[in-house]
Amino acid sequence: MLEKLEKLLKSLENSSVEELELETEGLKVRVKFSRGASAAPALPAPEAQQPQEAAGSGGSEPPVEEAKEASYYVVESPMVGTFYRAPAPGAEPFVKEGDYVEKGQTLCIIEALKVMNEIESEVSGIVRKILVENGQPVEYGQPLFYIEPK
Repeated sequence: MLEKLEKLLKSLENSSVEELELETEGLKVRVKFSRGASAAPALPAPEAQQPQEAAGSGGSEPPVEEAKEASYYVVESPMVGTFYRAPAPGAEPFVKEGDYVEKGQTLCIIEALKVMNEIESEVSGIVRKILVENGQPVEYGQPLFYIEPK
């Protein structure tokens, strides 16, 4: 099944298809293709999305918090899958809020198609907010972490 999916994705690589959703035998896969040289697996979310996140936090000084979050690097999910904070059940999480992380350090795992995909930090900095709970399903492009670059 995985080989067929890989073959399908490769065949669509140079096509004009921008998004594909496939559901079969209880498996659902959704893929968005990034076209152009500026595509990267984890890009900062548009500023319009960040204030919504901050407004939901109910801080006593939302404008200051919104300004802070706008300067954070947003780590987004590069795929649809299940988010895990630790390498195994009962193990210590890869990172906690307030931890300093180096570029390339593992932040979490996203399980997709029974494959454990390690998600690494694209920047060095301090983890300011973890936006997803352990074991929660995530979508492509969904913000996972706010990191304050250092």
